[in-house]
Amino acid sequence: MVHLRRAKDLMDREYASALGIDDLARSAGCSRYHFVRSFRAAYGETPGRYLTMRRIERAKDLLRSANLTVTEICMLVGFSSLGSFSSRFTAVVGMPPSQYRAAHPAAAPIPGCFLMTWTRPAILEKASPAGPD
Repeated sequence: MVHLRRAKDLMDREYASALGIDDLARSAGCSRYHFVRSFRAAYGETPGRYLTMRRIERAKDLLRSANLTVTEICMLVGFSSLGSFSSRFTAVVGMPPSQYRAAHPAAAPIPGCFLMTWTRPAILEKASPAGPD
């Protein structure tokens, strides 16, 4: 069960990344087929469905609170196509993303430029050795 939690934690942490079944199975330390069967038995859904649900939960949060376009939110949460995002969102939530946003207006949306700055990956700079002057 610990090996499955590692993969689930990876999906929770890196939901916006392009995670494949092979990546998840590798993090769990088992074959892809055993991983999918074990994950479904433990959590009641496939890893792909869990990852999609995680991405849609995050998208719902951003639609309610951020001043970003639906396309920007689609890319931020890990979908590669607006069409697939909209169809999956509609299937799960029962309404398209734009309609969901209209039904859940935010009191004070977070500016998109601020959100994009804080959610993009950090760039590590090489520290230059500084000697005493």
